[in-house]
Amino acid sequence: MRLDKFLSLCGKASRSETLRSVRRGEITVNGVPARRGDCPVEPDTDTVVFRGETVVYRPYTYVMLHKPDGVVSATEDRLAGEPTVLDLLPPELTRLRPGLFPCGRLDKHTTGLMLLTNNGKLAHRLLSPARHVDKTYAFTVKFPLSAEDVAALESGVSLRNADGGTDCVTAPCRVELTDCTGRGAAGRITLHEGKYHQIKRMMEARHNQITSLARLTFGPLVLDPALAPGAWRLLTDAETVALENCGGADTGAPADATDVSTASRNTEKDK
Repeated sequence: MRLDKFLSLCGKASRSETLRSVRRGEITVNGVPARRGDCPVEPDTDTVVFRGETVVYRPYTYVMLHKPDGVVSATEDRLAGEPTVLDLLPPELTRLRPGLFPCGRLDKHTTGLMLLTNNGKLAHRLLSPARHVDKTYAFTVKFPLSAEDVAALESGVSLRNADGGTDCVTAPCRVELTDCTGRGAAGRITLHEGKYHQIKRMMEARHNQITSLARLTFGPLVLDPALAPGAWRLLTDAETVALENCGGADTGAPADATDVSTASRNTEKDK
């Protein structure tokens, strides 16, 4: 692998930045200053130091995205032709790291933290209900929430299906009200399930209505406050380790995104 591609894949420098750093003597390979940006490196065996930092190559890519309103959580929208979360990433990233897909889904009008990756096996485990991976959302509702409402939501409510019958009872969750002084209410809800439009349907079960919803956390990941809606960044090394520990690390080849996208749809539905 070329040095400039290696550093680009690791999220450290673009090809032009690599060339400038080579000229400044800021990069070494196995202790020897790199002389060309296209010099070959072995990602698994060579030691690359960039501006005093040892660069660790990871076969998988993890992207934190601040999903904005109106963007579809899919790799492509074949029917409506609306913008997708992948459209928010630069072509260079998707070209160098093919197979990126959203880990789970958010409703078109739900905003906040979204993880994109090409590690299909880890994504499947993170989305499995058996893993009990917590997700926290900030919400606002149209009407006030009483202490009785909060207790009912936390213990589990019956969700109705399209025919008006009982679909299921939700698992226990945590609800924290942050504002209940006006006509409506605002708060945070933490749950590990991912049923279809779950939070919306939970509030409807208490005769209320979601007016805004934003995901704040996903497992060990916390939405970076520096990311504006539509902005993204690669996970840090610490975040990557925490995420892989949460879902169980995998060292195999990246899974096919088509297979995993189907799994995502089956394990975590739109909130």
